[in-house]
Amino acid sequence: MGKIQCIASKIGEKNKFFHMSEAARCYLHGDHITVKKIHACIGLLLFSELRMSVAAYCIFCYRQIGTSGPATKKHIPWNYIRSIAFFLPFQPSLPAISSTCSCLLPACQNSCGLAKSEPGGAGCGANLPIPAEEKKLLMIGKIAKVTGSLMLGGFVFITYEVLSLKRLLQIDTQAINQEKLKSYVYVHTTSLNTSEYQGITYQARKEIHKAVRKILETEAKIFRRPFNEQFSTFDVEDHECALWLLLRRCQSEDKEVRLQAVQDLANNTHWHGYQYSTVAQTCDQRTAIGLARSKDIDLRFFLPPPLPRIKNDYLIGDELRSLLVSLPQTDLDPCVQYFTSLALRESSQILAAQRGGLWCFGGSGLPYCETLSKIPSETVELFCLQALVQHSKVSSHCDKIEAKGGLQLLQRIYQQRKDSAKIQRNIIRIIGNMALDERLHSSIVRAGWVSVLAEAMKSPHVIQSSHASRALANLDRDTVQEKYSDGVYILHPQYRSSQPIRADILFVHGLLGAAFKTWRQQDVDRRLDKKASEGEEDYTQCWPKTWLASDCPALRIISVEYDTHWSDWKAKCPVEAHRKSIAYRSNELLDKLRAAGIGDRPLVWVSHSMGGLLVKKMLVDASKNPEMDKIVNNTRGIIFYSVPHHGSQLAEYSINARYLIFPSVEVKELSKDSPALKELNDDFLSFAKDKKFSVLSFAETLPTHIGSMIKLHVVPLESAKLGIGDLIPVDVNHLNICKPKKKDAFLYQRTLKFIQDVLAQELGD
Repeated sequence: MGKIQCIASKIGEKNKFFHMSEAARCYLHGDHITVKKIHACIGLLLFSELRMSVAAYCIFCYRQIGTSGPATKKHIPWNYIRSIAFFLPFQPSLPAISSTCSCLLPACQNSCGLAKSEPGGAGCGANLPIPAEEKKLLMIGKIAKVTGSLMLGGFVFITYEVLSLKRLLQIDTQAINQEKLKSYVYVHTTSLNTSEYQGITYQARKEIHKAVRKILETEAKIFRRPFNEQFSTFDVEDHECALWLLLRRCQSEDKEVRLQAVQDLANNTHWHGYQYSTVAQTCDQRTAIGLARSKDIDLRFFLPPPLPRIKNDYLIGDELRSLLVSLPQTDLDPCVQYFTSLALRESSQILAAQRGGLWCFGGSGLPYCETLSKIPSETVELFCLQALVQHSKVSSHCDKIEAKGGLQLLQRIYQQRKDSAKIQRNIIRIIGNMALDERLHSSIVRAGWVSVLAEAMKSPHVIQSSHASRALANLDRDTVQEKYSDGVYILHPQYRSSQPIRADILFVHGLLGAAFKTWRQQDVDRRLDKKASEGEEDYTQCWPKTWLASDCPALRIISVEYDTHWSDWKAKCPVEAHRKSIAYRSNELLDKLRAAGIGDRPLVWVSHSMGGLLVKKMLVDASKNPEMDKIVNNTRGIIFYSVPHHGSQLAEYSINARYLIFPSVEVKELSKDSPALKELNDDFLSFAKDKKFSVLSFAETLPTHIGSMIKLHVVPLESAKLGIGDLIPVDVNHLNICKPKKKDAFLYQRTLKFIQDVLAQELGD
C-alpha cells in the first residue's frame, strides 16, 4: 500500500494544474483499502494524467470494478454515459470537465462500493444537484436517441421495400433465353477448309479460346467497358455467327458443303424478320434458287419483285403487241408464225373496238373466244401470251424477249392478273421455256421471278405448282442435270431432297387428255354418295403426285402433255396437220424425254388410250436409233389403260360423221383394223418379247357417254388385248379406267403392286 501511495503522490506532484478532490485522497489514505478502491484510485490517476474523457473513465471504472463483486448500485444508465461521451468533445474548458467529473463521481463511487459512511465519502460531492446544462445535455441525448431510432427504422423499411420491388420486377431470363434459342441458327460443323484437321488439337484450341473469351467478357462487364467484337466471332458457338457462316458456305466451291448450307438455311423457321431480310439481300443467285426449291420454305427469304410505277392510262396490251412486233417474223416455224399473226390481228381488232366504244371479234380468232363475258383486255393478253409461248420455244427468240424487257413486262402482267389462273399459267410456262437457256438465268433472277415461282410452288392447284416446279428445276443447275422442255412436267420430287432417285415412272395421256387432269381421282356425284362428300378433303387432283409419290418416294414421276383434238374445228395450229400424227409426236417426245434424262434409270411406262399407241411407237423408234437405245434397255414394264391396240369405235363413229365432225388426224389413225395400227402392233410385239417386258393391261367394260346423245364402248375388250402380259377387265368406262375412286381401290392397288414388282431390285424394301 505504501508503494501505491508513493506513486499517487508523484503523479499528483507532477500534475500541479490538477487538484485532486478529497474523494481521491480518501482513496489513497483511508484505512479501508480494497481492490475496488485501488482500481478506482488508478482510474482517477489515469484520468488526471492522460486527460481521458469522462465517459471513458466512467466506463473503465464500471467495467473493471463491476467484476469485483456486488455493488451498492448495480446499474449505471448508459444513456447518461452516452450523452456525456457525445457532448464532451464540445466542452474544451477544464472547469467544465471538473464539473462533469464531480457529477459522475457519485455513480463511480457507488459502483466502487463507497458509501457515505466511509471515510472521505461525504466529501465526494455526491449530493450536489445536477446543473441545468447537464439536464439540457440529457434532453438532447434523448432527442438524438429517438431521432436515431427513427432514421434506423426508416432505413430498414426503405431497404425492405427496395428489395421487394426488385423481386417483383425481376425478369425471367430463362424464358427470354428459350425464345432467343429459337432464333439461333444451327449448322453442321463442317470446316470450309477441307484440309483442316479437326481432332484433339482442334478441340483443345477451341475450348481454350472459349475460356479466354469468357474471361474477357467477364472483365468487360466488371470494368464496364465494351467487349471486343472481333474476338467475339472467333471460335465461338456456331449459333452466334452462323447466319453469316451459312451465307459464306452457300458460296463454297465444295458442292456438298454448299448444298448442306442451303438446307440448313431453309430449315430455320424461328428466325427474326431482320434475319430473313439479311439473307434475302445478301444471298447469291444459286442460293436463292436452292431456297425456292426447298420444301415449306418461308417466303421472307426472297425480295419482292421490283415493279416500277405505271401510269393510270397504261395499257399492257399495247406493250405485248409491241413486244411481239419486235420479235423476228421471218424464217419462223409455221406454228409460231401462225400464232403471232393471229395474236396481232385479233388484238388489233379488240383494241380498236375498245377505243371506239364497241367490242367486236371475228376472223380466225373466233374459236378462241369461248364466251362473250370475257374482259377484252384479258382476251388480248391471252392471244399475245399464246404467241409468246411459241416464241419462247426458240432459243434466239428468248434472247430478244429478254433484251426488249419482256421479263419485266411479264412480271407486271402476272401481278395484275392474279385473278386469272390461265394467264399466270401461260406466263410461268414462258419463264420455264426461257430457263432452258442458262445464259438467261441471271436476268430471270434479277427480274424477281424466283420469289414468284417459290410462291406458286405452294399453290394448292397441281397445274400451277407443277408449272412453277418445272421452271425452278430448269433454273437449278446445282442439283438437276436434266432439262424439262415444254410439255414435260416433273410431279415428284418437286423439291430438293436427300432421297436418291432409283427409277422413273412416265405417264402419257390419251386423246383429249392432259398431263394432270387425266390422272386425277375419279369424280363422284356427291349428291348420290354422301361418304364421298365427307371425304372431299382427301380428294386428289393427281394421284401419281400424291398417292404414288408417298408409296414410292424413291421414284421420279414425270407426266408429258401434248395437244390433241377430236375435230379440226378447233385445231390450234391448222397449218401443219402432219404434226398431229403418232409418228411425228413420237420423234418430238423422244427428244424431250431424252433431254429430261429418261433412259438413264430403270423405267416404267403408264399410258391411257391413244397414249399407249404413242408409247409403243416411241419404243419401236428408240429401238432403231442407237442414241435412244438406253430408253429401250432400261424399260422394265408398261401399263396400258384401255389402249386401242386394234382400233376404236370412236374413230369409226367420227369417220361416219366426218362431214359434220371433221375428225382430226389422230382420230383417223384410230380406225378399226387400220394398217398403220397393225404394223405398229406387230413391230412392238416382235422386240417386246425379246426384251421380255412386263406388261399389265386394263380393259373397260362399261360404255362412255359422249355428250347427251352419244353412248359408246370406246375400246372393246378384244381391242384392249395386246397379246402379251396380263389383261384385267374392270367395271368402269373409258374415262374412269385410269381414275381410281380412292387409294385402296383395286385399280390403284394393282397398279402399285405391278410397279413395285418390276422395280423390286431398285426399290428394295
